[in-house]
Amino acid sequence: MELITFLLFIPACFALNMTPGPNNLLAMNNARCYGFQPALVASFGRIAAFAVMIALTASGLAVILYASEKVFVAIKLVGAMYLFWIAFQLWRSTSSPVSDVEADRKVKALLKQEFALAAGNPKAILIFTAFLPQFVDPSAPINQQFFILGLTFLVLEVVAISMYALFGIYLRQWFSKPKMARWFNRGCAVVLGVSGGNLLMMNRN
Repeated sequence: MELITFLLFIPACFALNMTPGPNNLLAMNNARCYGFQPALVASFGRIAAFAVMIALTASGLAVILYASEKVFVAIKLVGAMYLFWIAFQLWRSTSSPVSDVEADRKVKALLKQEFALAAGNPKAILIFTAFLPQFVDPSAPINQQFFILGLTFLVLEVVAISMYALFGIYLRQWFSKPKMARWFNRGCAVVLGVSGGNLLMMNRN
């Protein structure tokens, strides 16, 4: 891979990382409720899911999985149902910012939530099977290039997560009151519900 190709990859990749979506919205809301560190630690569940997808892409398995109609529909249904479940929980929640002790107890559950949400999103598979290969030079070692591109993607993802989490911290002062927190949660629930609906209508074309 030429240096110019890698330099072009970085801004294009970061634009994808920063795109508003269910995981970024979740990181922002987690930071608002539990603080920056719990939200950042929890997001490594997402990083783990993406790392697995990148490894599958490098090995060629992701293309097979994405080409399978049954596997695609199954991932899509599971991902959409999970989004609806999180949306339902947020709609009913009256959560305001909590203490550090409560946040520490919650991190493990948030980590699993981030992992499940990322793993159940077939759009992520599409990104890794259609986007990353565009920057791979077929004449050079493929696995080494996928490792560099994949690692760069994950590092930039952590940067994007941090920015969304910081914005969530900023929102704390605006939505600290229970009534305001409830309306914010319901707003997030609507966005996640719409994302789940879009996921159900998504096809592979």
